[in-house]
Amino acid sequence: MSSTRLEIDLKSLTHNYTFIKSKLLDQVCMMAVVKAFGYGSEAIAVAKHLVKLGVDYLAVAYAPEGVALRKAGVKAPILVLHPQSDNFKLIVDHYLEPSLYSAKILKAFITFLSERPKDQESEYQKNYPVHLKFNTGLNRLGFWEHDTPWILDQLLNTKAVHVKSLFSHLAASEDIQEKEFTENQINSFKSIAQTMTEGLGYKPFLHQSNTSAILNYPKAQFDMVRTGIGLYGYGNSNDVDQHLKPIASLKTVISQIHKIEPGESVGYNRAYYAAGFESIATLPIGHADGMPRALGNGKGSVLVNEKEAPIVGNVCMDMLMINITGIDCKEGDEVLLFGPSHTAREMAKNYNSISYELLSAVSQRVKRVILR
Repeated sequence: MSSTRLEIDLKSLTHNYTFIKSKLLDQVCMMAVVKAFGYGSEAIAVAKHLVKLGVDYLAVAYAPEGVALRKAGVKAPILVLHPQSDNFKLIVDHYLEPSLYSAKILKAFITFLSERPKDQESEYQKNYPVHLKFNTGLNRLGFWEHDTPWILDQLLNTKAVHVKSLFSHLAASEDIQEKEFTENQINSFKSIAQTMTEGLGYKPFLHQSNTSAILNYPKAQFDMVRTGIGLYGYGNSNDVDQHLKPIASLKTVISQIHKIEPGESVGYNRAYYAAGFESIATLPIGHADGMPRALGNGKGSVLVNEKEAPIVGNVCMDMLMINITGIDCKEGDEVLLFGPSHTAREMAKNYNSISYELLSAVSQRVKRVILR
């Protein structure tokens, strides 16, 4: 087995899926977000397992992520959350479903479909499924509510596309202090959905909730919910985390152990000085593997034989050093950087970050091991 590896536990993924599913109202569907290599895990294995479990939709950020799933044999519907115009051909050729969020992208996609050469036409040339995203307060991507008359005019004058869903994104559904803001977002989306549905003459399905909203705002579940971080074992609060199981465990081994004397330094720029006689272990993992430099100098720690060992000195590109003084261990012993017993959420908090960043930063040179 590779010395440095990310183990992905599909049994834990099943547990998380089942827990989230149990919180959905009757007839509400689930969209699983598998962007960014499945939040740093392994998108193909995760997506295939979720499809077997019965997930209704998958979502990725960019078209090439969806293409990779299609080439791996994933046939479930896939929403591309942030399509780029230079990837329209990839999207259509692999029957991915784009989120259209601005006048420019809507017009460009309709034009692409309408002007596609006859020899490139497919059975999906007309009534191509698209999703319209509306901005209700996140102010990242999305049409504004006052854009609805223009959008309807464009859609009613083309047969190139068919609106599969209308959706929006909540900005602070995990923060109880922002309840009023979130309620306003929900009400704004309801208003937009009513206007669009009446204008189209048919009802696309609606979705706005992310993982936190599924639990905190059941009335905003609409026809479907989107869940990402929850599937991977994190829920943005201690209360929710206790019901979830992190699916990813980042592990490595001890490469070498040094015995150093009081006053000796460790690592680049002599960032750490020994307070006494200490044992320092070097691990074959660094910031090129996804371990942030900010975790150095005691801000982060790892588990060695279930004992906490602080990271000392500056994290290097390919290695980092830990203080194992008083811990019974030897070269070759396994080290846990994060996992169920030492979570990414806890580790990220040490350098003022979040689990999302630490999980998705695990580099692709780290071997993925699927635990079935």
